[in-house]
Amino acid sequence: MPKAAHKKTSDMASKVYVAFELSEKNWKLVFSDGTRTSEASAPARDLSRVLEVIGRARRRPEGSCRVLSCYEAGRDGFWFHRALTDHQIENVVLDPSSIEVDRRARRAKTDRLDGRKLVALLIRMDRGDATVRRVSVPSPEVEDARRISRELHRLKNERTAHINRVRGLLALIGRTMKRMKEVRSFLDLGWRGRDGRLVGPVLRGEILRELSRIDLLNAQILEVKRAQKELFETDSACATVAAQLTNITGVGESSAAILSYELFGWRDLANRRQVAGAAGLAPTPTSSGNDEREQGISKAGNTRVRWVAVQLAWVWLRLQPETRLSRWYRDRFGSGSPRLRRIGIVALARRLLIDLWRSEVRRHPGGRDHEGVNVVKV
Repeated sequence: MPKAAHKKTSDMASKVYVAFELSEKNWKLVFSDGTRTSEASAPARDLSRVLEVIGRARRRPEGSCRVLSCYEAGRDGFWFHRALTDHQIENVVLDPSSIEVDRRARRAKTDRLDGRKLVALLIRMDRGDATVRRVSVPSPEVEDARRISRELHRLKNERTAHINRVRGLLALIGRTMKRMKEVRSFLDLGWRGRDGRLVGPVLRGEILRELSRIDLLNAQILEVKRAQKELFETDSACATVAAQLTNITGVGESSAAILSYELFGWRDLANRRQVAGAAGLAPTPTSSGNDEREQGISKAGNTRVRWVAVQLAWVWLRLQPETRLSRWYRDRFGSGSPRLRRIGIVALARRLLIDLWRSEVRRHPGGRDHEGVNVVKV
């Protein structure tokens, strides 16, 4: 046997690959040594049982071996990854979109088949396949802190839904509402519709309950905003980045929190392509034979960062019209159609996000002007 082949075989023999297919009741474990596969199962989230099954597979006649494992990112988060790492298991969390699927109209899909696909991806990644995408795992502190911006966004969406519901109920009796104060004035009118008739008791109770939910949400939003402000005053790296981002004209506290805790504050980004890819703003060209076209942005990234970047791009044109980025947008898209301007704002969002990353606000607390980014509040 050639030396290279012998070395590769011995390396494979010293490793055990494990793929976890996580579900609500039972977890499927698929083992492989590079040639053969076997399966086992364990109750969901039963860490001791999982470690016991792995321990049996780990013991070999020639001694213990390395264990490499993986699972798909999903609702179970990253606690399982940290638990495996604490027990000297080299785990990676894979991006579900990197798993190849059969393109037939109907295909078989079971936990067993998915586990075998996962373990095959793990072996390929261990052998140097760079096309397998892994998920960046935040520290427990960062994962906990970024719940602030996510909860705030969810609460605002819930409040908007209840406000729209009140508007719909008032439309049933011919009343309109643009601001919440108009609802209070309507109540002062004695609960009468546009035709002068009194509102029925059932509809009146429904409106009052919607208003009480809105008041509760307003109180919770204020509470979360206070917690976010206290978070900015800590000495963590993410808090420092968020505080420095607020010095940029057009970047508010909510946007700074999302950009810092979701992207800039803890992820190691090597170049502009990784920045755009992490936000799902990377281009996706199609070139096959004579067919060459652009499909738009990939959207295979952090959704929150992406929509914040687009919002900042619109604000940037209004608040910083003389920067290089604003002039570039006006020269290229300013005289175009509304559709062209919307396409251009996505391109501006990508450039703005990259320039914010390049501004290196983490290492320059005083701020500086870099690539058209004015980091001084005006």
